[in-house]
Amino acid sequence: MNSDTIPSRNAFLAEEYRRAAKASDEQNFEEAWHHLERAHVVAQDRLGQHCVSHWRMLELAWRTRDWREVFGQIFRLFLAPIGNITGRLPIGNSGRSNVSAFARMEIEPEISRVLGQSPAQDVRASK
Repeated sequence: MNSDTIPSRNAFLAEEYRRAAKASDEQNFEEAWHHLERAHVVAQDRLGQHCVSHWRMLELAWRTRDWREVFGQIFRLFLAPIGNITGRLPIGNSGRSNVSAFARMEIEPEISRVLGQSPAQDVRASK
């Protein structure tokens, strides 16, 4: 994405999902995961978008026959609504099963701008 403009959340998600699909079609699965992780961070605080991000991760995990990730995404699909309803979301979490579903993670500056945060904002400030 162009770093001079701040895309809307929906535009950012559409672009990340487009890039993930393209990478997956080219069998560049590492790149596909990268874009899905970025989308997850942006989608995380909105229930519908949050579940869509995990569904897309589940689809990629199924395609690559990564059973650990498949089960991790099924778990997260059940967990996501609880986190959204209670407001207890691990800010910045990539959404993958290779990290704890409860771990907070640093947010990339570009993603912070999409979320309307200062790129220098400390993750601990959002606890």
